[in-house]
Amino acid sequence: MNNLLTLNNGSKIPSLGLGMWKVEKPILPGLVQEAIKIGYRHFDCACDYGNEPQVGEGIQAALTSGLCDREDLWITSKLWNTYHAAEHVRPALEKSLQDLQLEYLDLYLIHFPIASKFVPFDHRYPPEWFFDPAAATPQIEIDPIPIRETWEAMEDLVTRGLVKNIGICNFNCSLIRDLLSYANIRPSVLQVELHPRLTQEKLLKYCRQEEIAVTGFSPLGAESYYSIGMASPDQSLLTNPAIVKIASSHQRTPAQIVLRWGIQRGTAIVPKTSTLDRLQENFGVYEFVLAEDEMAAISALNSNQRYNDPGHFCEIAFNTFFPIYE
Repeated sequence: MNNLLTLNNGSKIPSLGLGMWKVEKPILPGLVQEAIKIGYRHFDCACDYGNEPQVGEGIQAALTSGLCDREDLWITSKLWNTYHAAEHVRPALEKSLQDLQLEYLDLYLIHFPIASKFVPFDHRYPPEWFFDPAAATPQIEIDPIPIRETWEAMEDLVTRGLVKNIGICNFNCSLIRDLLSYANIRPSVLQVELHPRLTQEKLLKYCRQEEIAVTGFSPLGAESYYSIGMASPDQSLLTNPAIVKIASSHQRTPAQIVLRWGIQRGTAIVPKTSTLDRLQENFGVYEFVLAEDEMAAISALNSNQRYNDPGHFCEIAFNTFFPIYE
């Protein structure tokens, strides 16, 4: 299995990346350097993760010490919901570039198909979800900005050489179809939640048809959501009998089996970890191959279980009902 996916413009993205969501700031500079030593070249960042300066420290330390060249790395970041208006897209990108200490991004994604009211950079950054956290009942304040306006501003970033590729996160087939009707630069990548409990077969088939590569976030499923109360350990894939049996037959860990399934489907994956042992373990997914019947057995675990659903968490955590999938 090739460890690079070729995008619709010829760019090549490593199929295994390191996700930065919920990684603690103090450990990040060292973690990034260790990941690069192991062989990681793909780092998945976002304004909203609040840790891009620390990722930037790690990248610069690796470049300065000669661990790799900038051209060897694939750095992704994401446009936050408050910056969807055309006049805010480039400043948002430039803020991420400043924090990451980079001159360009390999990929810039619209983080959600959710446009909310602008929060000035010097007022609060990252702005997170609430427009006014100090309000009596803070909410997400929606700003009705067309995706077309945002996308055209994203295209301008490519024209200016600030971004090599642009793409989308958390879009469904209908939103992608609409975007393709006017896009001068087609999206290179769609990033969505993907794991054996949420296989998204139709969405993947549609993206293959339209030559849009897919990256799966939360590729281990429930594991990413225990700490924020959005999943419980009894939902873990890593103790599932089918996964455990396959892991035993390959003398691999259950996590490696689940991650290998993601890569072997032809998608990229961006698992998060904070430990060196797990960094090394995850990188071992290129060392073995799952049989067709094993792939099918893992896919059969699908239950359309979505953990990262704005239609659910926005109402609970942010006092705003905002479904995007129904």
